[in-house]
Amino acid sequence: MIINTGGRTDTVQYYTEWLLNRFSEGYVLSRNPLFPNKVTRYELTPDTVDCVVFCSKNYKPILPRLHEITDRFHTYFHYTITAYGKDIEPGVPGIEESMETLIKLAGLVGKQRIAWRYDPVLLTKEYTVQRHIETFEKMAKVLSPYIDRCIFSFVEMYKKLESNMPELIPLSEQDKDALAQGLGTIAEKNGISIQTCGTNGDFSRYHIHSSGCMTLDILGNANGILFKDLKHKGTRQGCHCIESRDIGAYDTCMNGCKYCYANKNPQKAFENYKYHDKTSPLLLGVIKPDDTLIQGAQKTFQKVKRYD
Repeated sequence: MIINTGGRTDTVQYYTEWLLNRFSEGYVLSRNPLFPNKVTRYELTPDTVDCVVFCSKNYKPILPRLHEITDRFHTYFHYTITAYGKDIEPGVPGIEESMETLIKLAGLVGKQRIAWRYDPVLLTKEYTVQRHIETFEKMAKVLSPYIDRCIFSFVEMYKKLESNMPELIPLSEQDKDALAQGLGTIAEKNGISIQTCGTNGDFSRYHIHSSGCMTLDILGNANGILFKDLKHKGTRQGCHCIESRDIGAYDTCMNGCKYCYANKNPQKAFENYKYHDKTSPLLLGVIKPDDTLIQGAQKTFQKVKRYD
């Protein structure tokens, strides 16, 4: 089984101590977002977890104690660093600080376990096609020695964005092609393997691969383990990732990113934080009398499971 720590919230940035406590105690509880009274327990032990996948915009809080997880588990890290400033990502460190943290992370876990995410790519009057290309080039020169790959995607025009980002300019096919050509050319020049994530369209002419960002091949190669040849169902249309179990919760990320799909609104996350207890097995709150607790299925994807 693959554990995902960052699909619903930036667990690493805001809930580091809770996350470390869960791995120390060896289990976690996850509340079903569609059926809130259904709570699933997952064991967090090396014999039940094939790989722990992280996704964050700021690994700085966890770096001093990251070894508590990496010493025991196979891991992979997605680090999102974009061109945007506080106007769009108010809770995210600046580009320079973020790149410095990524370099430190690479020193701890190795470049083969780090993917730089440059997504979502969106346009406004401030963030034009040209600005994206210029910023990406500056970042690529710095990050290329420290990353395994770069992953990008174009913003999904879901309904909530209409109210959260009225300044958003819809991406035309010409915009997408110009962006793909620019990013692909820069990545090739800097020796970076680049791929799309959940984005429709074939950009292979620009040396851009179409693949899942969390596949068994990627995780296996990064950690030197052999996985079974299994179908990757993905989580939505255009996704080619292997199934995973997310231990976070929606409406809990305080980064405040205007394009966020995981929060109903930024204020909700700050309100929910009041219910966070770093000692609880749940990210928010505690088990209630009317909750139904079930044991999650945890089947290995490995050909030969090794117990470290």
